[in-house]
Parts: sequence; C-alpha cells; structure tokens
Amino acid sequence: MKPKIVYYTDELHDDFAGNNIKTKALPEKFRYVHRNPFWLIAEFLLYRVIATPIVWLIAKIGFGLRFENRKALKKLRGTGYYMYGNHTQAMMDAYIPALAAFPQRAHILTGPDAFSIPGISHIVQMLGGMPLSDNLARFREMMEALELRAKQKRTIGIYPEAHIWPWYTGIRPFADASFSYPVKQNLPIVAFVTTYRKRKIFKNLWPCITVTFSEPFYPDPALSNAKARRVLRDQAYGFMCERAARADNYVYREYRKIEENGSSASCESVCS
Repeated sequence: MKPKIVYYTDELHDDFAGNNIKTKALPEKFRYVHRNPFWLIAEFLLYRVIATPIVWLIAKIGFGLRFENRKALKKLRGTGYYMYGNHTQAMMDAYIPALAAFPQRAHILTGPDAFSIPGISHIVQMLGGMPLSDNLARFREMMEALELRAKQKRTIGIYPEAHIWPWYTGIRPFADASFSYPVKQNLPIVAFVTTYRKRKIFKNLWPCITVTFSEPFYPDPALSNAKARRVLRDQAYGFMCERAARADNYVYREYRKIEENGSSASCESVCS
C-alpha cells in the first residue's frame, strides 16, 4: 500500500493534529497541584484503576505497542526524571510515558489545546496533563509543580517538537528551552523514539508502534546552565535521529516540503 502524501511548508511550525480546538487561556484560579483529598482519591481511581488498564489494552491490541530498551528506565527507579520523544501520535503520545514509566507516576507537559476542551480539563490533569504556563506568575507555579513531582520521584514527559505530525518517520529540529528543567533540577533524562512496523496481518490498518529508549543522560554540573541544556538537547536529538533512520522504520505517511518555487521534495528526516 502506497503511503499517503502530506505537504508542508515549515517543519518548525506546521501542525497536522487536525483537532480544530479553539485555544483558550487557563482559568485564573488554575492549580498545578491539588491537595484536596477528594481530588486525590478521584485522581488515583481514574489514573490507576480505570485509565491504565484500558490504555494498555488499546496500546497492545490496537497499536501493537512494543518497547525496546525499557530496562534503561529501571536504572532511574527511585528518582524523578524527564523523558523526551518525537511527536507523531495524537492519542498514544499522551499515554506512552505513563505506560513506559509504570509503576512510577507520569506527567506530560502539554500545550494549551489539551486544556481548552470544555468539561474535560480536570480529567486531563488527573490523567497527568500539565499545561505550559501562559504568563510569568503561572510559570513560577509550574516550576514549583515540576520540582514537587521530582521530589515525588515521578516522570515528566515532553515532546520538544511541539507539533504533531502523525506517522512521521523523521525527527524534526527542536530548541533546547525545555531542557532547562532537568538542568535546573539536576535530573537525568531519557530520549525515546516512536517508530513504525508494517503489520503482518490486517495490512490495510495503521502500522504498529515501537518505542525505543536511550540510556540515561545527565546534566553536566561543570557547565553553565545554557551549555548544559544544549548538550542534553544534542544528546537526545542525536539518539532520536540515529534510531529513526533505521531501515525498519515503516513509512505509512510521506511528508513532502513545498519549496518556494512550488516544487515539492520528500522529507524522511531533517536530521543533520
């Protein structure tokens, strides 16, 4: 089956999530951390008792999810850490960090879209969503929440590419800004790459998912914060590019860039 072709103009800003969500600002009284016992009980039941087993079944049966080198995460049991991956799934990307980190609790830094759908913002937060701050005052609250989650030995998932390109098999360039969090907290990171496998049966369905983890990378305390976060970014990016370039990464959707002269070129990876 030939891959569907998607045309783009800007690998840094084009988004193909297709959710048509009207972004809203966070409520003035938004809380990053809840201490109400009723909230905590509801959060536990939703995250552990309801969502985790359901999502695991969807991942295994619907997407054939397979982990490679998950043992690298076991080295970080007993500490908080950050997990950085490529953003190629609308639904599964919300759950991969939680499934991989289990039994550790996981949170995911998200854009405002996830908290802009009426009636589900509390559910998103209970399932681990943590919105990026939208002003200076809330940035301090977000950083305090990240520090608390680190002390609680939890995992923070981040998709530094920011925009979703469904089924994309390359790695898009991304900045090092989000790597300032582990540097400031002196926490390790793990990079992961979502790649795809062609189905052996039901071949007309979407591909199966493989997620491969790097060994842990640690901030260098001898470097300035700016240099340390750049090094972490380069280590994560290098691993992601190397894994994504493997021949077993099945192309289900081909992305082609529209050049200024109107021509198009295939883009399997923008790694350099």
